[in-house]
Amino acid sequence: MCRADGEEETPAPTVEEDIGKSRDGSRTDDEAVAREEEAINIDGLNVSQMKELREKAEKSQFQAEVSRMMKLIINSLYRNKEVDKDNRVLHITDSGIGMTKQDLIKNLGTIAKSGTNEFFKKMQDTSEGSQQASDLIGQFGVGFYSAFLVADRVVVTSKHNDDKQHIWQSDSIEFSVAEDPRGNTLGRGTTVSLYLKDEAQEYLEQETLKGIIKKYSQFINFNIYLWSSKVETVDEPIDDSDDEESDGKKDETKDEDKKEEDKEDEKKEDEKKEDDDVQVEEEKEEKKRKTRKVDKTVWDWELMNGNKPIWTRNPKDVDETDYEEFYKQFSKDSEAPLTKTHFIAEGEVTFRSILFVPQKAPYNFYQEFGKNLDSIKLYVRRVFITDDFQDMMPRYLSFVRGVVDSDDLPLNVSRETLQQHKLLKVIKKKLVRKALDMIKKMNPADFDKFWKEFGTSLKLGIMEDSSNRTRIAKLIRFYSSYTRDDETTTLSEYIERMKDKQENIYFIGAQSRKEAEASPFVERLRQKNYEVLYLTEAVDEYALQSLPEFEGKKFQNVAKEGLKIGEETEKKKDKQKSLETKFKPLTDWLKDKGLKDLIEKAAVSQRLSESPCALVASNFAWSGNMERIMKAQAYAKQNDANTNFYTNQKKHLEINPYHPLVKELLRRIENNQEDQSAKDIARVMFDTAMIRSGYTLDQTSDFATRIEKMLRISANVDPEAKIEQDEDAEEEEETPEPAKEEEVDDNEEESKEKDEL
Repeated sequence: MCRADGEEETPAPTVEEDIGKSRDGSRTDDEAVAREEEAINIDGLNVSQMKELREKAEKSQFQAEVSRMMKLIINSLYRNKEVDKDNRVLHITDSGIGMTKQDLIKNLGTIAKSGTNEFFKKMQDTSEGSQQASDLIGQFGVGFYSAFLVADRVVVTSKHNDDKQHIWQSDSIEFSVAEDPRGNTLGRGTTVSLYLKDEAQEYLEQETLKGIIKKYSQFINFNIYLWSSKVETVDEPIDDSDDEESDGKKDETKDEDKKEEDKEDEKKEDEKKEDDDVQVEEEKEEKKRKTRKVDKTVWDWELMNGNKPIWTRNPKDVDETDYEEFYKQFSKDSEAPLTKTHFIAEGEVTFRSILFVPQKAPYNFYQEFGKNLDSIKLYVRRVFITDDFQDMMPRYLSFVRGVVDSDDLPLNVSRETLQQHKLLKVIKKKLVRKALDMIKKMNPADFDKFWKEFGTSLKLGIMEDSSNRTRIAKLIRFYSSYTRDDETTTLSEYIERMKDKQENIYFIGAQSRKEAEASPFVERLRQKNYEVLYLTEAVDEYALQSLPEFEGKKFQNVAKEGLKIGEETEKKKDKQKSLETKFKPLTDWLKDKGLKDLIEKAAVSQRLSESPCALVASNFAWSGNMERIMKAQAYAKQNDANTNFYTNQKKHLEINPYHPLVKELLRRIENNQEDQSAKDIARVMFDTAMIRSGYTLDQTSDFATRIEKMLRISANVDPEAKIEQDEDAEEEEETPEPAKEEEVDDNEEESKEKDEL
């Protein structure tokens, strides 16, 4: 692949004057550059050859379907134009089998026709050469016509062993084929020359071409070279003008000095032998002093795809350092991956893949969760297709990076069409399974690092990926009443520690571990040494709502009704029934009078041991933690009907029959159900229960007023006592009115002036 100067007529090949003339290695001098350009430049035709080409050209119309499809292909099928600025012609040359005249007409005049594809099918029928056949990707067909996205005219020069060299030309409307008047300049192979449009000149820049080749073809098995230039610093001799001037002066005074020189000849001859060695050294030093450093432009073929795909190798033959270097190269990450998996998937679709987990999550990973990170690169037969597939990996695994290479996917369709291919769904399914298996096999130290960075993603996966929900559930972790402050536990470990006949996995949602530990809902459970999971992330309750059970054990939110602690024996039932009978007057009074319109019902609690009361949500209502999360949503609609439905639901008040405040309240209402102090106590207990249960108070000022009233009573201050006014307060000073200007009579002013005179 190279670029050459293209002009409208037939200019002779030219080369920059400062091209390096070194013949070292593979570098080129002026003559070699001329030979290279003549070999690859279609415009190397002289006037007579161009005339002969036009006269002998056989013009043909494209097949009907080609004409109908051309606009569709150029405007719709391919979305991205990738091509350069400086010159007009881009040449792409190979040394393949080439095409005959009939091949040019048949393959380039028919839509979606691929000679390589036919050759591939024939090779598959044989027992040998299948690997070689799989390397031959479709060069023409639909893909060939995409050249007109960037070129006004396309010229294909090709030489096949069974025919002479021919030139195929087209402007996308019609095409012509003629024998090349230059004869056989290619030897064998094909050159595609693109006469680029004005807006496509950028694709002739070396850096642009390098970027395109390395992006899409850096892992192609065939070597790809680019005719490129580079600047090298070389030593250049310096002309000594001073020596020339001194030589002129010597010529002018030659006669005058001749006599003196003759006299000294004999003396110099005697000393000649001694001075020879010194003169040689002086000449060497003089030559060294007469050079300078200059920059020269050197042209050479540069290999673009020197990196070979390590995923095509046997995993046993790849070192860890090779994996690390490959990961850093394609992911642009400065750190080594946390873990990796290298595998070959077979079955309905065969593909090779390497997946990596990075050390750290990208910046703003969860703030922009679900955004495409270009993390999985798809190759088809080592040809890069895209990294813009939204569904190659699910959102919760978007942090996984890697490559996928399949020989079973088609190449001659657009990326948009390929994204809908049924085989991609099979590939995605296997990738997810392999990624989860890779995470599962991590050692404990690495998994702890992984969990701190990406644990939230797996919890989101429980909600999003129903088919892999059980696999993900085995990986997620939570804080627990059993673990230390900074430690977590898995669900499997929790089940191993469950008490005999414990039917449920207990959990509580809170903003922090400390808040969960202080919650009234876990008091009795912790007292009886039941383990409770602490859900401190906003996503935790959502995740467990999507996970009805784990290994046959159901989840129980201890902040909701229906909590059962331990086995229900007859003794426990009788005791609970006795307490309910004893406190029935209080529970009825709270529901009908004390907290009327505030609670759904009141009941004797089995979960409280220290707190006087708590507000419990029904099974289908929001807990206090969930209500807080929903109200804090960034895009929550104000006065949303759905939110109001859940937040306005009445709660269940559970009382602690062993708490002294509850006992005193029972005594008061048994004496007088109209006792105002009992109503005040009940309301303050309700407000504090709201706060301790994780709910928010709507009227905080009313709550403050009730607290102040309770403080007055406890301090023996009359609740109705008025606040005294400060009698010494300075009275507000009156602001004096601005003085009005007096009107002066003109006659009176004149009389005053006379008096003064």
